Amino acid sequence: MNKQKVNILYERLSRDDELQGSSNSILNQRQLLEEYAERNGLTPYIHICDDGYSGTNWDRPGWQELIAKVEADEVACICIKDGSRLGRDYLRAGLYRELFREKGVRLIAVNDNYDSERGEDDFTPLRALFAEWFARDTSKKLKTVFTAKAKSGKPMTGNVPYGFLKDPNDKHKWLIDPEVAQIVKRIYSMAVEGIGPHEIAKRLTADQVECPSYYLGSRGIGSYRDRYNKEHPYYWRGTTVICILSKAEYCGHTVNLRTKKENFKSNKQTKTPKEEWLVFANTHEKIISQETFDTVQKLRGTPRRHNDHGAPHPMTGLLFCADCGAKMYNRRGRAYQKMAHNGKHYLTRAEDIYECSTHKMGFHHPGKKCSAHQICTRAVKEIIIDVLQKTNGFVREHEAEFMELVRQQSVLRNGTAVKIHQKQIAKNQRRIAELDKLILSIYEDKVKGLLPEERFTQMAATYEQEQADLKDQTAALQNELDAFNSDSTRADKFVGLAQRYTHFDELNGTMIAEFIDKIVVHEGEWSEGRTAQGRGLGTRTQEVEVYLNYIGKFDVPDLRSAEEIEAERIALENADRIRAKRRASARRTAAKKKAAAQSA
Repeated sequence: MNKQKVNILYERLSRDDELQGSSNSILNQRQLLEEYAERNGLTPYIHICDDGYSGTNWDRPGWQELIAKVEADEVACICIKDGSRLGRDYLRAGLYRELFREKGVRLIAVNDNYDSERGEDDFTPLRALFAEWFARDTSKKLKTVFTAKAKSGKPMTGNVPYGFLKDPNDKHKWLIDPEVAQIVKRIYSMAVEGIGPHEIAKRLTADQVECPSYYLGSRGIGSYRDRYNKEHPYYWRGTTVICILSKAEYCGHTVNLRTKKENFKSNKQTKTPKEEWLVFANTHEKIISQETFDTVQKLRGTPRRHNDHGAPHPMTGLLFCADCGAKMYNRRGRAYQKMAHNGKHYLTRAEDIYECSTHKMGFHHPGKKCSAHQICTRAVKEIIIDVLQKTNGFVREHEAEFMELVRQQSVLRNGTAVKIHQKQIAKNQRRIAELDKLILSIYEDKVKGLLPEERFTQMAATYEQEQADLKDQTAALQNELDAFNSDSTRADKFVGLAQRYTHFDELNGTMIAEFIDKIVVHEGEWSEGRTAQGRGLGTRTQEVEVYLNYIGKFDVPDLRSAEEIEAERIALENADRIRAKRRASARRTAAKKKAAAQSA
């Protein structure tokens, strides 16, 4: 027994169609098609509808259901309002028409007066092409509207980020959600401490903190209201934490045009390069500070992987080799190691050092090998603590002098130099404008025959070279001027940071992230050179440069008296003499033992 085929009345409405008036509404389409079906004996029939789907989207659920029935030979006739209801893609629409013809499905477009039983007419492909042109034109218009809105500084997203709420009186204004803002602050605080996104997610899950999708969805907020996991309200993902840590919205900014569609036929969103983003500063209240956000971005730029020895050291990614510029690699052993020497066993503490990563790679790539620049982690920590104690103490006791010293690090030294630079920039700009007029003038003289070609070429080259030199000089002066103007701001930021800490006896990850920009390590030098076997002799000294956030490498003035400085010098000399005597005594003892062993 043959199964009776059905007649399908198909309606589709997109958001763009709604702008054209009520004639395209689903209700009007339904009424039109039912009247046509009753009048022409297309019964029984069923309705299939796609409400809110663009004609360029062929993955709409109603359409997929219709095609499935066609391929299963369950359809006798498809009735639509007009050809554009199928879709607005000329080629795809043609392929589906061919499928209907092969399956023996009758296609009727009421308003186009088209019925496939009467055969194809010459206007059918033309109507499909017009439908695609309409979609392309609408896409261009909408893109222009969206771009204009994005440039106005209004948020383009309909869903506010986790931690914010829409102002009930202004949908373009965001308010802080006090219930979860503390969670966002906690996430950033852990990130500043050097904790990775996946570890943060584990801790939030263990503490039974509601994940964003559950928190928003269970309260009917945003797009999660119908798609959140009710069985796992506390399951955080590392990718969710990464998303939160990457949004500048949390420090009060609006960011538009992060993504784009390549063409009107595709719904796939692609990421826009960061330089094309539109960022509007201070558009709403911030949850975390700009400084905290910048610190987190810097930390996320360096992979911090856990290994057999535990979490990565918070200094990882901040130490650089002074010779090749590569990052320093942190090498650690076990808590204690059992060592053997001359048949005897003893325990020694594990090594915890940094060495040049190019040196480490050099064993596998000899052409890239650099010296080790090896330095003990403990020594680096002591150097950092010493720098922070001295700098912080100087800032607290001599703030005005500190501000002046930071400004003096600029190329410009005083306000008089600023005025000179400003006058020179204005003078250069006037001359550049004059040269434009001169070049245009000699070109007109050449065209009129008043200036020989050879003379024109010579004069034009001279004017253009002078103009290029003036532009380069103006750019350099402006850069120096900008640097001078930013010095006070940078110094103020460091003062504010220093005032939050009263002592630096313990060095933690947060301190390192907030204070340290980078640490440059030079190769160590031995006071008495090396032996033929390459072993160092004497005392090893090593230069280490510490660059602080906002102010760079800052040399704290020595405010000690001459007597205090002389006393320290004498103490250091005495210590060196004592160490030298001990080394000499140790060598004599070793030589005697070696001689005794050889004679035996």
